[in-house]
Amino acid sequence: MNHESSGGPTGPPLYPVSLRINGEAHDLNVPAWVTLLDLLRDRLDLTGTKKGCDHGQCGACTVLVDGRRINACLTLAVMRSGSDVVTIEGLAQDGTLHEMQRAFVEADALQCGYCTPGQICSAVGLVREGEAHSDAEIRELMSGNLCRCGAYPQIVRAVGTVLRAGSAKDAA
Repeated sequence: MNHESSGGPTGPPLYPVSLRINGEAHDLNVPAWVTLLDLLRDRLDLTGTKKGCDHGQCGACTVLVDGRRINACLTLAVMRSGSDVVTIEGLAQDGTLHEMQRAFVEADALQCGYCTPGQICSAVGLVREGEAHSDAEIRELMSGNLCRCGAYPQIVRAVGTVLRAGSAKDAA
């Protein structure tokens, strides 16, 4: 765990941030301007979450905060103190891939892989939200996550597979 000093007269003031990240408690002191993305990547070495545009336009930095998908580049770490954060590294449990990760592999829903962590976290949030019921709705609700390689048909197939499997479980 990376802990910062209190800032002092030569450095910027630091603010306490307490987060539960991938099930592990982290208490840090950070400058007010540190984004959640930079905290994850630069201070906690969780580099699965990608820095794409740094303007909230590509979705590469999507993580789950208190179960909701957000762009980590658009939120300050101090604003999320007390939150539960799940990154791509936290989806797999005990060496077993999350069902969405498995679906992406099975559907070949990646090419270069750069957008994949954000796509998967966004897809997990989308399924939890329960708003998508068709491929068209999946496409619309995943539109904040860009893929330069054009793996969109496979991504929609992967998300749809998990979405329909969940609906089948709910009906049973």
